Formats: sequence, structure tokens, C-alpha cells
Amino acid sequence: MNSEHPEEGQGTPIGRRVLLGTLGLGALGVVAAPTLQRGLEAFLGSAADKDPTGLTGLLPNGGGFRYYSVTSSVPHKNAGNYQLKIDGLVSRPRTYTLADLRALPQTRLVKDVQCVTGWRVPDTPFEGVRLSALLDAAGVTAEAGAVRFTCFDGAYSESLTLDQARRPDVLVALRMQDKDIGHSHGGPVRLYVAPMYFYKSAKWLSGITVTEDVEPGYWEDRGYDVDAWVGRSNGRDDAPTS
Repeated sequence: MNSEHPEEGQGTPIGRRVLLGTLGLGALGVVAAPTLQRGLEAFLGSAADKDPTGLTGLLPNGGGFRYYSVTSSVPHKNAGNYQLKIDGLVSRPRTYTLADLRALPQTRLVKDVQCVTGWRVPDTPFEGVRLSALLDAAGVTAEAGAVRFTCFDGAYSESLTLDQARRPDVLVALRMQDKDIGHSHGGPVRLYVAPMYFYKSAKWLSGITVTEDVEPGYWEDRGYDVDAWVGRSNGRDDAPTS
């Protein structure tokens, strides 16, 4: 659990069995004109915030994505109250505001997004700060071997090895599909790990902690692979995304 925000409400986490058991909803498929698509995304995002089961997040939307949340509600953050804390095995811990992150050099990647449950969104632009740049600025110490990510939903966590985290296609993302990342897509800041299944790209990112060893994240504790390379993990043979 994310101990940085004990005052914020936490919903009931859902597990892999529930997630996979509701995949039939994805077969509905939604094809919409741009205006209808935006309206549908806004409706589903709002509905997910009010859904005590958390299952609204499994419905598809017009952009090809599905809304996933492991809790029944997630606090909203914006430029006025968002913070990203970097700590652990570093010599220069720091807390970044949204303005701080926007002021840093930005990298744009256009890759397919592949979910471990089967859906794929091709040619999706993400923009943000390379995670390696933030790690370099923090001064990773010699004993470090991994990075742990925590989120302000109060439940989600993920991890990468230090070598994985330093890849040039791993971003602390501020924009997706050429617009600021909205709340329902994990904004205002989320992780983006281009070559791995999308569950590694943690939404609502609030903490980056450098650790000695990899600590399995939320979905790894529920049966997914810790190393989540697209097409080479979780028993799937999807085409690589990068």
C-alpha cells in the first residue's frame, strides 16, 4: 500500500480472477466518431470513479483503451497539488511538482500498447521525462539494483530492475495521444514502459524508490510475471511493441 497518502480513501482491490472473468465485456467493442469518443471516455471515467465494485473500469472506450483501476475510487491530482517523490538508495532525494516535470527535457515515443488481457492500441504517442534522467539527477548509489513505483490510488505498485528502468523507452509520462494525461488514464503523471505489457506502466504515479532488489508489484502478487516483456512473458506470444 502507498504509505505516503494514508489520509486518502482507498477502495477494495480487485484480483486477476475478477479481471479475467470480466473480459467478455471487451468483446462488445466500441466504434465512435471523435466527438462521441471523447464523450464516451468522459462518461466511463466519471462512472469508474463512482463504481464501488471497480468493474466499470473494464469497459472498452472509443480510443481502444479500457479503464482499469484496482480500487473503487482514486483521488484527483492537478498542477496545484501533484507531487512525485524520488527517494531510497539515492544521494539526492527530491520531490517534483508537475511544473518541475514539465520544465525538463521531454521525449516522445510512438509505440503500440499491448495489454496482457489481449487488447492492443497501435501507434500510441507518449511524451514525458526519461526515467533514466530522473535517476541520474537523484544520484543512484552503488548498492542499488531496482526501482519501485507507488501510486496515489493507495494500492498500486510496480517494480523494474535498475537496468530496465534506465532504458531509453521508459518514461515518466505527462502526455498520451498528444494531450495531457487525464485522470482516467492515470494522470496527471504515469509510468510508461514501452516494451512491456501495460500493467507495468503504473497509473497515478506518486513515488519512485530506488531499492536493492526487485519487489513484486500489485499484479505480480496476483499471478502476473515480474518481467513482462511483450510476447515473451505471461504465456503470451504477442508481437513486440518496440
